[in-house]
Order: sequence, then structure tokens, then C-alpha cells
Amino acid sequence: MTAEFAVALPAIALVLAATLASVHAVALQVRLADAAADAARALGRGDSVDAAAGIAGRQVEGASLTVVDDGEFVCATLSSHPGGVLAALELRSESCAMRGGL
Repeated sequence: MTAEFAVALPAIALVLAATLASVHAVALQVRLADAAADAARALGRGDSVDAAAGIAGRQVEGASLTVVDDGEFVCATLSSHPGGVLAALELRSESCAMRGGL
């Protein structure tokens, strides 16, 4: 009984750690999507890139912002790493807004 428990316990801990890391990564992806949309709207209103990065940084600390402006639309792409067990994974979200929108 003790030997079986000693073998099963690390497997259970590994599954639990992977599950918790996955839930954290999904929550981060949702925050990235919301922050990218907020940053794109701010850029569409005419705010500066620094202001948009500040808006995104309040929602997702440590995320990097990339901006693409084609004149009619402005797109904000945020990327971040979840850390922990999934630190090698890079999560990314992009949102676009029309220039001059209110």
C-alpha cells in the first residue's frame, strides 16, 4: 500500500501542477485580450503609444506592446509569458481599432 502511494503521489502532484499552470495561462490570455482591446481603442482615439502601454501595463504587468498603424486602423499586439511550469510558452493577443474612433 505504501509503495503504491509513493509512486502515485508524484504523478498526482504533476497533474495538479499542470492543471493549475494551464488555468493561469488561460486567465493571462483573457487579460491580454482585454488589455490589447483597451490599448487599441486608446491608440484609435489618438493617445500616445506610452499612454496605451500604460493602460495595458495596468492590466497585464510585464507585457510587451507592439503597434502597427496603417493610417485607417491601428493594431495593438500584446505578448507575455505565463511563467512557472509554462514559462517557455509565449501568449499573444492582437486587437485593432479604427483611427479617429470615439
